Amino acid sequence: MAGPSVELSPVIAASTHWLARAYPAGNNDTIAHTLAELQARQAVTVAAWLRYPTEVDAALVAIAGPGGSAVLDWRAGSEPEDEEAEEEGWRTWVDEVVVSWAACLLADPSLAHRAVDAVIAAVPLSEDRPLPYPRRTGGAPAEFRRLLEPDLRDRDASVLLRHPDLLEPVAEMHRDTLLYLLGVASGSPGIAPLGADVADTEKDLGFA
Repeated sequence: MAGPSVELSPVIAASTHWLARAYPAGNNDTIAHTLAELQARQAVTVAAWLRYPTEVDAALVAIAGPGGSAVLDWRAGSEPEDEEAEEEGWRTWVDEVVVSWAACLLADPSLAHRAVDAVIAAVPLSEDRPLPYPRRTGGAPAEFRRLLEPDLRDRDASVLLRHPDLLEPVAEMHRDTLLYLLGVASGSPGIAPLGADVADTEKDLGFA
């Protein structure tokens, strides 16, 4: 599935890197790290396509810049020792809203399904291959399978990355905007970031 523009590549890469560093894999195994990063990338990709759905949107953010990770760093307690250091330059390409939306999707499986459906509906049919629409194939699109249908290895690798309580400081920043965009009322069944509903989400993801 092709996204709206390759202009989003730096935003997607940097935002994924931020999530993978802030919520690392459950162990130091290389495979676990890769699986966690793949899940983060799929969530960030969906979030970025929702936030910048057209080529014009993507071109504008490429010119103006997405804003950087300063507030996210503070929220997650992952502030760099020297944000002016050359190796920290990637942080300027982190999009705060995209990361917050991705955190919402990682923490809430039902919201992730809604978001992927919205992205698929907005992407034109390809002339050379059919659209991998979930309801048509009976499963999740291959591009987003690890986000929507994580297997046991995926869940083991993303214990931190998908934990609703740990993600909440980041997810809550722009959740209301995402819910509005997807036509979901805050507090609707299945959209449950807080309270007792968090336990249900944790159970769905294998945390409880």
